[in-house]
Amino acid sequence: MGVAATRLSRPFGGRRSRVVSLLAGGAALALALAGCSATVGNARLDAVTPSGDGVLRVGVILDNSGGSAFLNDSELAAAKLAVKQINDAGGYKGHPVELLPASAASDGSSAAAFTADTAAQAKALLGAHADVVVGPTDSSHAVAAIDVLSPARVPLISPSNTASGLSSYKSGGFYFRTSAADTAQGSVLAKLAHDAGAKRLSVLHEAGDYGTRVSGAVMDAARGLGMDAVSNVEFAAGKAAPAAASIKSGTPDAVVVVARDGAQGALAELLNAGLKGKKLLLSDGAIRQYGTTLGAGGLDGARGILPGVFPSVEFQAGLTGIAPNLKDTTYAAETYDAVTLAAIAAAAANDDAGASIAAWLTTVSGGVRPTSGDAASKERTSCASYKDCLEVLKGAKLPDYDGESGTIGFDANGDVTSSNYMVFTYGADNTARVSGKETASRTP
Repeated sequence: MGVAATRLSRPFGGRRSRVVSLLAGGAALALALAGCSATVGNARLDAVTPSGDGVLRVGVILDNSGGSAFLNDSELAAAKLAVKQINDAGGYKGHPVELLPASAASDGSSAAAFTADTAAQAKALLGAHADVVVGPTDSSHAVAAIDVLSPARVPLISPSNTASGLSSYKSGGFYFRTSAADTAQGSVLAKLAHDAGAKRLSVLHEAGDYGTRVSGAVMDAARGLGMDAVSNVEFAAGKAAPAAASIKSGTPDAVVVVARDGAQGALAELLNAGLKGKKLLLSDGAIRQYGTTLGAGGLDGARGILPGVFPSVEFQAGLTGIAPNLKDTTYAAETYDAVTLAAIAAAAANDDAGASIAAWLTTVSGGVRPTSGDAASKERTSCASYKDCLEVLKGAKLPDYDGESGTIGFDANGDVTSSNYMVFTYGADNTARVSGKETASRTP
């Protein structure tokens, strides 16, 4: 089975449900955000003095293990592909871009290069003189990496951190992510309900940071669309019956389910209450292939969303050229774009030092600009590859990179301002299939 078919047939259940649980952030992240001191300032918008050595070194942190270990292959293949294409286009200042750790860049097994200790990986990359680092995967590990790298003025770009609280973490402007924060999906879920004709919307959300933040975003977006946001009811996993009854009493036209571990139980209670089919919309944590685990036909017509875009044929071919046995492309596009953007930022800055890369990432991604200097004033032109973006620079303009994951546009917090989602619709067999796509955009 090819990469595309694999991703379509396996984006749920054993794969995605574990991934979103891993990336939740949750209480561990909240404690980390509250308990750590970090670098101040905002390197994303600061002017800097060039200090690089002429060789661009890109480090990779992979923190996946257990049921999520498959993500290592996807992200590493994408990083290797990006570095290969950058070097095929001439590298950085005529020198090959290096991928660190050295064992990750080799053709052999990379298992020994990565450990569960994110801080140790970050320190090792500093020792190897990494100019920029891509990773980690787990949102709850992000702070450990930021607190090592930011004081050393090395930017960190995660392809998969989604915990909303990271937007406000004091990284000194050295933290970015090419994946959208969890709350970005709120506007998409509300829009899907509105486009289907719903006028009264309720949300059933699981207790915890993810449920609270995403459900609030859905309610805000629903009101912004002129809908009646009837209720936002919380439930604890395994105890959704009273919440479902409360939702039922409000007679909504649409019900958005924002949940992870408790999603199946919540859906079962909604179906028992007579809320089923086209009335239901599922957040990215709730969508999976339910099949016979729920009543026959209960989800027929229900829709859900997952972040990202379906990989192009060309991108799939590039990935399998790097890793012939690759079976999953989760976060590959976001990883590829993180590496490519770092190289474009270095080229635009004419400097490979981390502070210069951080200062140019927002501009070359099409996002917010600093208030002074070339990055603030020069015209930007869209480009879709490192090679094309170099041509833009030669023409005395600035690149605006639109990558494999779509439009990026980093804001002053290092967050993407355009978030892509795949829409799935359930059939009578409670199985979801791709049915469309949506984009949530905001001003950088």
